[in-house]
Amino acid sequence: MFLITLTEKGGESEQLTFEKEEVTIGRLAGNDIVLNKGNVSKYHSRIVLKDGKYIVVDLKSTNGTFVNGKKIGAPQVVRPSDKIYVGDYIINVEAPEEGAEEGGDETGYAPDDEEEQPQDEEYEEDAAEDEEPQDEEPQEDEEYEEEEEAPEEKKNMPASLAAALRKNRKHIDPRLEAYANLQKDIHDRLIEYLDLRRLDMDRLGDEELWRRTEKAIRDIVDQMEADQEIPEDIDREMLLTDVLNEALGLGPLEAFLADDEISEIMVNHANQLYIEKKGKLILSDKIFSSNQAVLGVIERIVAPIGRRIDESSPMVDARLKDGSRVNAIIPPLALKGPCITIRKFKRDALAIEDLIKYKTVTPMMAEFIEMCVKAKRNIVISGGTGSGKTTTLNVVSSFIPEDERIITVEDAAELQLRQEHWVQLESRPPNLEGKGAITIRDLVKNCLRMRPERIVVGECRSGEALDMLQAMNTGHDGSLTTLHANTPRDALARMETLVLMAGMDLPVKAIREQIASAVHMIIQQTRFNDGSRRIAYITEISGMEVDIITLQDIFYFKQEGFTEDGRVRGRYVATGFVPKFYDELQRRGVPVNMGIFREE
Repeated sequence: MFLITLTEKGGESEQLTFEKEEVTIGRLAGNDIVLNKGNVSKYHSRIVLKDGKYIVVDLKSTNGTFVNGKKIGAPQVVRPSDKIYVGDYIINVEAPEEGAEEGGDETGYAPDDEEEQPQDEEYEEDAAEDEEPQDEEPQEDEEYEEEEEAPEEKKNMPASLAAALRKNRKHIDPRLEAYANLQKDIHDRLIEYLDLRRLDMDRLGDEELWRRTEKAIRDIVDQMEADQEIPEDIDREMLLTDVLNEALGLGPLEAFLADDEISEIMVNHANQLYIEKKGKLILSDKIFSSNQAVLGVIERIVAPIGRRIDESSPMVDARLKDGSRVNAIIPPLALKGPCITIRKFKRDALAIEDLIKYKTVTPMMAEFIEMCVKAKRNIVISGGTGSGKTTTLNVVSSFIPEDERIITVEDAAELQLRQEHWVQLESRPPNLEGKGAITIRDLVKNCLRMRPERIVVGECRSGEALDMLQAMNTGHDGSLTTLHANTPRDALARMETLVLMAGMDLPVKAIREQIASAVHMIIQQTRFNDGSRRIAYITEISGMEVDIITLQDIFYFKQEGFTEDGRVRGRYVATGFVPKFYDELQRRGVPVNMGIFREE
């Protein structure tokens, strides 16, 4: 709603009331306010009410739009005390109830007062501050609350959610909050700026869209600097970059994704971002301007790969262009706001030499793993969350000979194989009607018809474990997969559970016999307290004794304490046990290094 005071130079003042959220000003009859003067363009300017603020925007007029004597080049927030100049007219805008309280506009807008404009402006600004202090402060609070939850919705929200929101606000650094509010203000003006120019975003290429948006933000920031709306201690270029990234990119995540030392990014909610750097969790000083901005980033991640996230489907797994894995979950499941977890992967896939350098394995263990792959042993890589299973799977897969056909099956494609003869399959979630889902299990069954020589499943987490075991038992030796477990023995129990999830009513002994005959090796990946990741065990499944699967460790990591700086200290130990297939290789005349099994 608008109360507009319109004054023509040398003429009378009149007040106009509009029951709408935007008013257009120009020379043609189609405008809300028609100013039939030659120095007014056909469509000169526009005033918009948004989030309790009045914003004036010039519509590329010939003579320009001025606020308090300064020409504007971008959308600008105006107060009741500000004077908007359009041709020979002066315009003031305010809410109708404010105009009623003040009894009309008799103090500052008469044309004969123009000569003393600076004095009047100063008087009016002081008066506005004296008379309306309660209106300005609540406006900021109202805006902040709107970002989290509409006031009328707060009455019915669960107590746990209300408490979570209060806690979020309590721990926000005031400087970060002020910076976020500044970003949001610029972003709101940017939306208005681009909308007014009626840009067809869908037809613009990526480079042109980024170029035009950057120019628009620069115009807005220039205008705000001219109006002293940006604090002097703000880095202008950083502010511009942050707004641009939030408008078109992934917001503050862009800087983290570009930092090769960061391995994981965790957005708990708009005001709390953690990163993992060199194995340590660090609270970032970057935040999003609002939860809506986080939702926008999630949408930009999932939309290009055909995934969706909304209230009916509030969780999603996705990937970035570089192969990084993304999980997102939004309200009502995430109480504090939209949550994003990104597991980054290096642009250049790690090689076995890198794992040796990082002391994840020893050269002897690396030689043994390479021999296992080339001898077509079926290998399961187990480990906890974030222990490095997928990285190890990538390295282990690199030992597969170039002339073999590899088919990979994943929920979200993230494997980085180097071989040329590689077919990559990815599961598909259901559509809006809940139909059309293609599961990992469906893909594992299908890849058996694709003449695979190696099947690599990114992770077994359900009934596909049964299909994987059957594939291993029916001539597809050399298959690889990962699963979540903390020890090799736990990995066996986990596999039993996953097979039962396939819905087959099989006796436990039959399942264990399947596992014992199908899986040859377990590589146990562990993340230690200092953030280091190591292969803790390389274990052979040696057979069955009555109803129990027998295991034999070949290598293991023996922890011996901590260094002065808190790093894990220990050494790798060879147990001296020689796996069965090495004896077979020797009998077939294949050269093998038996020295790797001697304990040093």
